[in-house]
Amino acid sequence: MDTFSEDELLNTAREIKLLILDVDGVLTDGSIIFDENENEFKIFHVRDGHGVRMLIRAGIKVALITGRHSRVVERRAHELGVTDVIQKCYDKRIPYRQLAEKYSVSDREIAYIGDDIVDIPVLKKCGLPIAVADAEEEVKAQAAMITKRRGGRGAVREVCDILLKAKGVWRDIIDEYSQT
Repeated sequence: MDTFSEDELLNTAREIKLLILDVDGVLTDGSIIFDENENEFKIFHVRDGHGVRMLIRAGIKVALITGRHSRVVERRAHELGVTDVIQKCYDKRIPYRQLAEKYSVSDREIAYIGDDIVDIPVLKKCGLPIAVADAEEEVKAQAAMITKRRGGRGAVREVCDILLKAKGVWRDIIDEYSQT
C-alpha cells in the first residue's frame, strides 16, 4: 500500500472513531526488562499517554491488543482510562472484530498502529493502517501512514495529534491549556 497524501490522511482520520494499539514496539520501544524476581518492566512515553487521554476526552475510543500478558500493561491502561485491553492474543483479527461490533464501527472508522508482522492482518482490515517509524519493512508496506517517531518514543502521540486535528478539536485543546 502507498502511504496517504496529507489530504488523504486528514480525510481518513476525520472518520476514525476507534484507535487500536499494539503494545510492545508501539506504546513501548519493544524492550522488556526482567529482574531476578521475575518482575517485568516496560518504559512508556509520557506524551504518548497524554495523547491517548486527549483522544478519550475527545470521544475517540482507544483499545490495546497485545500478544503478551503483563500486569504493567494493565496498570498503564488503567492510568490512561483505556478499558479495552486484550492480552495474550495471537490472532488479533478476533478482538479487532469484537471491538468493531462492541462500538458499532466499520473498518473504515478504525485506525490501528502496529510494528511487527503479527499486526499485518489487522492493518489490512482497518481504514487507517499505521506503522511506527521503526516497524518491520513488511509492516510499513501495509501502512497508509508511517510515523516519524519510533515506537515508545512519541509515535502514538504523533497519531493522536493528527486524529485530533482532523476532527477539528486540536485548537480547542490548545486554548484549554492556554487558559490554565
